[in-house]
Amino acid sequence: MLRFAPSPTGDMHIGNLRVAIFNYIVAKQKKERFIVRIEDTDKERNIEGKDREILEILQLFNLHPDDVYYQSHNLTIHQHMAIKLLEERKAFACFCTPEELEREREAAKSAKKAYRYSGKCIKLSDAEVLANEKPFTVRLKKPENNVEFNDLIKGEQSFAPDDIDSFVIMRADKTPTYNFACALDDMIHDISLVIRGEDHVSNTPKQIHIRNQLGYDKEITYAHLPIILNTEGKKMSKRDDASSVKWLLEEGFLPEAIANYLILLGNKTPCEVFCLQEAIEWFDLAKLSKASAKFDIDKLRFLNREHMKRMDSKELSRAFGFADASIGELVKCYLEEGSTIKEIKPKIEAIFAAKPYDNEWKEQMEKLRDALNKTSTFETFDELKSYLMKETGLKGKNFFKPLRLLLTSAEHGPELSNLYPHLKSYLMEIVK
Repeated sequence: MLRFAPSPTGDMHIGNLRVAIFNYIVAKQKKERFIVRIEDTDKERNIEGKDREILEILQLFNLHPDDVYYQSHNLTIHQHMAIKLLEERKAFACFCTPEELEREREAAKSAKKAYRYSGKCIKLSDAEVLANEKPFTVRLKKPENNVEFNDLIKGEQSFAPDDIDSFVIMRADKTPTYNFACALDDMIHDISLVIRGEDHVSNTPKQIHIRNQLGYDKEITYAHLPIILNTEGKKMSKRDDASSVKWLLEEGFLPEAIANYLILLGNKTPCEVFCLQEAIEWFDLAKLSKASAKFDIDKLRFLNREHMKRMDSKELSRAFGFADASIGELVKCYLEEGSTIKEIKPKIEAIFAAKPYDNEWKEQMEKLRDALNKTSTFETFDELKSYLMKETGLKGKNFFKPLRLLLTSAEHGPELSNLYPHLKSYLMEIVK
């Protein structure tokens, strides 16, 4: 089984979406279940409604999970497993206060050393623990040997005991920390492969160590995806608008194009433009680059334009408030002038809006409008043009400029002969 495990603490990042896409694809390839696990145990950071927003985005991208779980529902299991580790002397109660730990961190920082837990509570006797009324956390004793695993992307990884340290698995409020809850839930849900961002590499040995201490002997395979960089070569953050999936959708990028780009990023693919179902046929984690990839908004614009070209015309028209293939075809005529729904929508709206008669072409526009109101729709643009020229006596610039303004509200744009086949059924509405 594969899982996507987001936290409901903010907008979905494109890195998170890429993780979801890759897990979904590989689950389909392996014919295994794909689940979504909302990691909601950090109550202070959770944002109301973000879990629903995450699930809605996944649906929008056709990433349909076989099941959805909330990590908090496993709290009793998390607590029982912590007690088990305490009873087996694999974990211990730590009474160090946040202030004491912060002083230790500052001392390590001043000495230019990596912070390591002092171990002052590890040898407390049962009597000392029972007699202490202070709040305590539960720490897992650090491993005695290196923890090693083979990453499908990064290769062999090895972490020394001091790198892992004696880390906290249960907070003072008796809720699990990220690593403890994550390790246990992967056991509970029988996860076989974990695909996630490389910022989790240091968490993996801790999670392996937790499962080893609990006697879980099923091997879980890992693949850590390289980070996505912004145009300045830095890790994308909330300061980068394009890092937010919500922002990209609001800017008028299609889910199909965004998914295409995220699969293409740092990858060797047999073609450049494809849909999710096509990617399932050939996607290979082993072909992903180990290096970070730079986000290129212009490349995404190109892909968005290509997906709009490929899109069913009636379906495309819905994004513009219609349900008519002719409007979808009309939109495609404007793809040389815009690459997103947001860029093209004002051009389509202008066609159906009141026309600008307060300009130098006012007289000619009124002549053309009156002539059009006296007749019915013509099958071809040439027929329309011949009729209007004869009826108004207008020619050349005095004909084409005002006609374009009358039909599109713009002085420049695609050839009228290309637009007309898609406009003709709306002609009377457009020139009213």
